[in-house]
Amino acid sequence: MADGGTARNMTNSLAKLPEHQAIYRQIRNMILFGTLAPGQSVTIQGIADAIGAGMTPVREAIRRLTAEGALELGRNRRLHVPEIDRDRLDQIAFARLAVEPRLAEEAALRMTDACLSDLTAFDAEVDRAIASGDVERYLEFNYRFHFRLYDQAEATVLRKIASSLWLQIGPSLRIVCGRFGTSNLPDKHAAALDAFRAGDPEAAAHAVADDIRQGMGQVRLTLSDTATASGAD
Repeated sequence: MADGGTARNMTNSLAKLPEHQAIYRQIRNMILFGTLAPGQSVTIQGIADAIGAGMTPVREAIRRLTAEGALELGRNRRLHVPEIDRDRLDQIAFARLAVEPRLAEEAALRMTDACLSDLTAFDAEVDRAIASGDVERYLEFNYRFHFRLYDQAEATVLRKIASSLWLQIGPSLRIVCGRFGTSNLPDKHAAALDAFRAGDPEAAAHAVADDIRQGMGQVRLTLSDTATASGAD
C-alpha cells in the first residue's frame, strides 16, 4: 500500500477539484494504478460504495472512462477492466511509441527550469519507491513524471491520446509489479533528464521510447507466463 504521505498527496489534490472531476479522478486512479485488476467485474453501485460517492457523478465518470477505453460494459450490464491480450498489447505499444516520444520531443523544446525541477523531484520519488519496493508509490510518481512532461509539450491532442493509452495499460503494469517486484521496473528517466538539461529533443524522445519498450516488454513476459500457466492446467 502507499504510505501516508502518498495517500495524503492524492487526497489533497482531489480535494481541490469540483466534485464530479474529483470522483472521475478517483475512479481513474483505481484503474490507472491497478486497484481494479484486468478482467475484474464491477458495478456502478459497487464503485459508488467503495469511494463513498453518489450514483449520478459516478455514472458520469464511468461514461467518460468507458469512452476512453478504460472500462467495458459486458452483456450482463456489469463493467469490467479490459484484459490485455498480445494483439491489444501490440497495438497499445505501437500507439505509445508513435505518440509519447513526440510529446517528449515537444516538451524538450519548451522545457523550463520549473518543469525540470518538478521532473527531477518526481524521478527522485520513483527511485525511492524502487529502492523500497513500494509499488503504489512507483506507479503514482512514474505517472506524475510522464504527464508533467507531456503537459509541458502543450500538444493537447497527443496528450489526450497518451492519457487513454495509459488507462488501458495501467492495470497490466500493476501485474508486472507483482511479477517482477520494483527492482526491474522501467525507469529511463535519468536519460530523459540528461537530454532536457542538454537541450536535446531527439535524445529525450529516444529515452522515453526506451522507457516504453522496457515496460511493454515486461508486460509481454507477464502475458507469456500467464499463457504458459494456462496451458499447463
